[in-house]
Amino acid sequence: MNDLLKVTPSVINIGLESFVPPMAEAGATAVHADWTPPAEGDAAAGRNLAVLTGRPEVDAANEKALAALLDSSPRLVGVSTARETVPGMDGLLILHSGPPIAWEDMCGPVQGAVVGAILLEGWADDAEAAFALAASQAVRFDSCHHHCAVGPMAGVISPSMPVWVVEDRTSGHRTFSNMNEGLGKVLRFGANSVEVLDRLRWMRDVLGPCLAQALEDVGPLDIKPLMAQALHMGDEVHNRNNAASALLFRYLTPGILRSDLGREDKETVFRFISGNDHFFLNISMAACKAMADAAHGFENSTLVTAMARNGVEFGIRVSGLGDRWFTTESPVVDGLYFAGFGPEDSAADLGDSTITETVGLGGFSMAAAPAIVKFVNGTPRQALAYSRQMQLITEGVNNAFTLPMLNFSGVAAGIDVRKVLDTNILPVLNTGIAHKDAGVGQIGAGIARAPMACFIQAAEALAEMLAGGERCLGS
Repeated sequence: MNDLLKVTPSVINIGLESFVPPMAEAGATAVHADWTPPAEGDAAAGRNLAVLTGRPEVDAANEKALAALLDSSPRLVGVSTARETVPGMDGLLILHSGPPIAWEDMCGPVQGAVVGAILLEGWADDAEAAFALAASQAVRFDSCHHHCAVGPMAGVISPSMPVWVVEDRTSGHRTFSNMNEGLGKVLRFGANSVEVLDRLRWMRDVLGPCLAQALEDVGPLDIKPLMAQALHMGDEVHNRNNAASALLFRYLTPGILRSDLGREDKETVFRFISGNDHFFLNISMAACKAMADAAHGFENSTLVTAMARNGVEFGIRVSGLGDRWFTTESPVVDGLYFAGFGPEDSAADLGDSTITETVGLGGFSMAAAPAIVKFVNGTPRQALAYSRQMQLITEGVNNAFTLPMLNFSGVAAGIDVRKVLDTNILPVLNTGIAHKDAGVGQIGAGIARAPMACFIQAAEALAEMLAGGERCLGS
């Protein structure tokens, strides 16, 4: 002890950083370790993490799940109506984004979109009657994810809507998404005016059949190579799809020209697609859904296979836990608002588009898209940091998608519940912000994080499963 007191101490400080300056002033060498307890200090979650750590069966399951995700080869094979192709799409059923939710609990934009879908289907004659029908329980509602589908923002899909059909060449599994309406007053933000319904009818009666013919003519499109090329052209294929939409337009053009539509209809189709930089987004989502679904259903796996929001709840699903959702309150995005709007006008985070982050794109790939960073109130330096940081919470990387700004390293892929809890690093998302009232539309964009509570719940269920149902979980 006397010898110890004769030397200048070197201290590693864990805890309050304010302890470091006094030690330095006293002549000690002090280094602060930026460390917090797992799961933001939740003791029960820390014990669950211990149950899940060092388990060969979990590591083996995650390795298989990630391999399946990486081996998935989604391709665009057609366009059809939801009624004809989406599993279980029968009767008066409307699909929505995020975890399941009842009509009376839906946020304004989702209720507005449901009313618009009911009018589109002809189930009611006016908005008041449509609202009453939705509230009467005559119409059924379900999550898009329960039907192999995804939809941006409100995510509403009704039977007559045209949908993209994506097929995983590896497994034959099919996924679906509706078509992107563009910006402004659109159904996905809850608008249901005559203008919105006329556009949706045109998409159903003209655009959908035209693109179905075009794809039949030019043949299936392998989506991963197109997405990989778009990443090298400045997209992250979630909030920025300029390059991907242009590449898709180039691919479809010969088929559109050879379709049996009249000249005027073809011109309208060309103007609509070329004027919509988000046109590829819905295909990107369906492709990412196919990749995530390939990783789902591996017993003991702790990999996240869905992240989605319905404007009220944020939810995740985990490969080894079947179709259970783990949910918490959906956050309000702290972002950059358009002039005249602020957080008080915002709906909570909304939409299925975070399926892109689930497989390593979107917010995970912002290093590829410096142009999007300012739009979501960030900086290029932050974008690089986000893409690096996400590698700390994933099972591996996907070398099919590489980031030029990070020496062409693969994107982080396979979010591991254990690593999220252990590091306290939450998945980063970039997202649009919807107004809380139906029909107002997008009022901004920002960067958000998936809530820790979802991962804590999932870890509890995983630990309980591995413990054979024995509750050693401290809650």
